[in-house]
Amino acid sequence: MAKMTKSALLQALAEKTGMPKKEVASFLEKMVELAYAEVKKNGEFVVPGMGKMVKVMRKAREGRNPATGETIKIPAKTVVKFRVAKAAKEAVL
Repeated sequence: MAKMTKSALLQALAEKTGMPKKEVASFLEKMVELAYAEVKKNGEFVVPGMGKMVKVMRKAREGRNPATGETIKIPAKTVVKFRVAKAAKEAVL
């Protein structure tokens, strides 16, 4: 089974909502922009029933260079993660 592409997603949402494909594309684009802005500003963006994007500070740690086996220091950094909602897990699994 093939993965759903962006155009297939837009087509499916347009059919389910009765909205024109252009409006669906615009809505998704604005939602993504809003999500990025909210995570940057407040540290999280919630999509009810699906989960939330969160900004997480990762601690500095030691790692290994797989080619040489040499121990290296990995600096601390901020990453974005998506935490899946319980309802979404139960619906899928």
